[in-house]
Amino acid sequence: MMSLEGRGYTECARGGDWIVLTELQPMETTSKPIEAAVGATAPHLDGIDVSLLTGGQDKHYSFGLTKALASKGVRVEVIGSAEVDDPELHSMPGVNFLSLRGNRRADARLTRKITRVFAYYLRLAQYAFTARPKIFHILWNNKFEYFDRTLLILFYKLCGKKVVLTAHNINIGRRDSKDGFLNRLTLKLEYRLVDHIFVHTDKMKDELFTDFGVRDEAITVLVHPLNVAVPETGISPRAAKEQLGIGDEERTILFFGAVAPYKGLDLLVTAFQRLVAEDVRYRLIIAGRPKEGQCEGYWKEIKATIARTIEPTRVIQEIRYVSDEKTELYFKAADVLALPYRDIFQSGILFLAYSYGLPIVATDVGSFRETLIEGTTGFLCRPHDAEDLRKTIERYFESALFTDSDRVRDEIREHARARHSWDPVGQVTRDIYARLLRSEPS
Repeated sequence: MMSLEGRGYTECARGGDWIVLTELQPMETTSKPIEAAVGATAPHLDGIDVSLLTGGQDKHYSFGLTKALASKGVRVEVIGSAEVDDPELHSMPGVNFLSLRGNRRADARLTRKITRVFAYYLRLAQYAFTARPKIFHILWNNKFEYFDRTLLILFYKLCGKKVVLTAHNINIGRRDSKDGFLNRLTLKLEYRLVDHIFVHTDKMKDELFTDFGVRDEAITVLVHPLNVAVPETGISPRAAKEQLGIGDEERTILFFGAVAPYKGLDLLVTAFQRLVAEDVRYRLIIAGRPKEGQCEGYWKEIKATIARTIEPTRVIQEIRYVSDEKTELYFKAADVLALPYRDIFQSGILFLAYSYGLPIVATDVGSFRETLIEGTTGFLCRPHDAEDLRKTIERYFESALFTDSDRVRDEIREHARARHSWDPVGQVTRDIYARLLRSEPS
C-alpha cells in the first residue's frame, strides 16, 4: 500500500500542501498554512483530532457539527465531496476539507464509474492508514452500505482508529420496505464494531438495544440541532410570497425535501384536494425531487393526480434539488410546513422549519411528539389518515399560530435556539471523543 508519508497528511501538518495519490485520479483538496489549518490561536484543549466521514451527503449536518467541534478546540478533517463543500469550511480555524472522490459525471460509462469507485475507496484506505486523527466519526456511509458497515469499519479498526457513528436511521431498510437478512446482519455487525453511537431520540436508542443488542453505555442521545448552513437573507414572508406569485390572503402549505412513499406526499395531496374544494384560498408548494432511481414512479402517480383533480394554479411544483440559496424563499412564503410521514424517527426538515420560525402540521409518528409542542409550535394528526390531516390543517389556520403569525414565528425561533443549539451537541461529542481516547491502551 502506497504511503502518504511526506507527501500528504504529514506534509500538511508541517504547513505544506495536500498532495495525495498523484498516481490516481486527482482529488480536490484544501491547502492552508499550519496557523490556519490547525487554528494556532484556538485553544485545542486535549489536542483532539477527528476525521468526519460524510459519505458525500448531508451538508447541513456535517457543517453544523464541524463548526461546533471547531468551537470546542477540536481539529477537524472533513472527508466530503462537492455536495458537502462550503466556502466557510476553507477559512474555519482548525478545519481541513478533503474531497477524495474526484470529478463525478452522471453520464459516465459503467467501466469509468467502477474505476472511479475503486479509486475512491483506495484513496480512503490510504488516508485511513496514514491519517493523524485517532477518531473516525462516520456521519453517513457511502452507497455500498454492506461493504462500509463491515469490511471498511474493520479496516479502520485495524488502522488503530476509534470509530464513532451517528445513526440518523436505525434500520432504513425496514422503513423503505427493503429489510432482509443481509441488511439486518450488516447493521448488527456495524453497530457492534463501532466504539460509540450517537442517536437523536430515545426511541432510536431503545431500538438499538432491543433489535441489535447494543450496550447502553455505547449509545448517547443528542438533541437534533438546528440547520445553521442555510443562508438567512432577512426576506419577509410577504416578499417571499410575492416572488412566488402567492397572494397575501392565500393559505400556503409547504411540502419540502425528497419525494418518497414514507414521507406521505400522496396523503397530503388527497387532503389538499378536499381543502381547496371548500376554500380556494389554499395553495400547496411541493419543493424537492424524487429519490433518484427509487421514487420516480411514485411521483409520476402523484403528478397525474394533481393534474386530474386540482386546478393547476393551486399547486407550485418545484421538482428539483432546492439549493441552500433558494430554501429560505419557500419557508418564508409558507404559512405552515406539512410533514405527513408514514414512518420516521426524526426529520431534519422539522428543525429547518424551526430555524425559520415556521409552524408545523405533522403525523404522530417516530419522535415528532417529543419535539413538536402541540398548539405552540404546531399540531399533530393521525398517521395514514388524509381526512384527519385535512382537519388538522384547517384547525391550524383557525388557530393563533396562523392569525398571530409574526409573534409565533419569533417565539418558535427563540424556542429552537434554546432547545436545539449546536453548542451542547459539540461539547458532548467532544467529551465522548476524549473518553474514547483515554480508554486507549498506553
